[in-house]
Amino acid sequence: MNILVQKFGGTSLSTVEARAQVIEHIQDALALNYKLVIVVSAMGRKGEPYATDTLLDWIRSNGNQLPAREKDMLLCCGELISAATLCSLLHASDIPAAVLTGAQAGIVTNEDFGNAQIVSISPERIFELLEQENVVIVTGFQGETKRHDWTTLGRGGSDTTATALGAALKAEMVDIFTDVEGILTADPRIVKDARRLPVVSYMEICNMAHHGAKVIHPRAVEVAMHANIPIRVRSTFSKDPGTLVTHPSAISHSEDVIQDRFVTGIANFSDITQIHVAAGDGVYDLQLKVFKSMAQHHISVDFINVNPSGVVYTVFDHEAERALSILTELGYKPAYVSHCAKVSIIGGGMNGVPGIMAHIVEALTEEDINILQSADSNTTIWVLVRGTDMANAVRALHKRFQLHR
Repeated sequence: MNILVQKFGGTSLSTVEARAQVIEHIQDALALNYKLVIVVSAMGRKGEPYATDTLLDWIRSNGNQLPAREKDMLLCCGELISAATLCSLLHASDIPAAVLTGAQAGIVTNEDFGNAQIVSISPERIFELLEQENVVIVTGFQGETKRHDWTTLGRGGSDTTATALGAALKAEMVDIFTDVEGILTADPRIVKDARRLPVVSYMEICNMAHHGAKVIHPRAVEVAMHANIPIRVRSTFSKDPGTLVTHPSAISHSEDVIQDRFVTGIANFSDITQIHVAAGDGVYDLQLKVFKSMAQHHISVDFINVNPSGVVYTVFDHEAERALSILTELGYKPAYVSHCAKVSIIGGGMNGVPGIMAHIVEALTEEDINILQSADSNTTIWVLVRGTDMANAVRALHKRFQLHR
């Protein structure tokens, strides 16, 4: 079988007009003789009747004491409604279709309710329905434990469902349909001339997703990378081919790619607080005490710099007050800068290239933007700036690396 997995997000299913576009994409794929597996998210976004965030608000306004296991049972409802709706529309278009829940599709997870990990997939029932000429619709974002309890996969879970099914089915491709044309060089709300990237590597898009780009979840990309299955990120509302996500070896043979591209894109996210804890003379266990206390209180830390004089790291703004209180109780006098933003410069071609950091510093200095902290890896350089400087920083770096061309 030539199997294609198509995943449609909440905005792709939220209106009559959008659902008509979904039907067209399915018809186009069937015309190319693909066997189709469709993964759906809950319809719409927060405030709309069947969206996941709306269901979470419902719990908050009705006692806010629902246990994690039962919360997952409720959160699975949104995808069920999407799947049944799409199935009805396909039958109305004379396209045979059948719906499977995550559990019926063979997705088994651990018991981490709310953020479950897939441990195995047994797709025999999907194959049976495909052989009967059905389009198979699978509810994304969900699975079941070995004890048959329903679970959800956390944020971006439908993306993960799609790529995991692609791997289990040995699909030719996984198409992630969303409300943008593909992967862009920067957030178009900040950079007006951000452009669509025709091809990116798994690692590049993983880094972009981890550091603020919300087009696809990094967990989903990692699954596809290990299975060596290409992903296309496409718009539901056009026939544009979108962005192909694949291995660097495939990119090197693509005619769409300029080979001396050092920087691929700029990502950003805000609402973080920088915390600095200084070590006194003769204090050698500060790092251990600080990070152990954060872990014990389930506070996520990022952007970590450790040196003999102390530690510098970031937490989300909404966790900052609690983190500072914990440090004060330990006897430290932490300094902090709230409302910061992390700007990430990402590119598989940066490794070993001299002068990239000099370009970053120069571009930001010219805009009078102070770099509060920096770090780097083989494919990413991160800078921390004040939140009020974030948009200008993204625009300055996008221009400096000529990503609009």
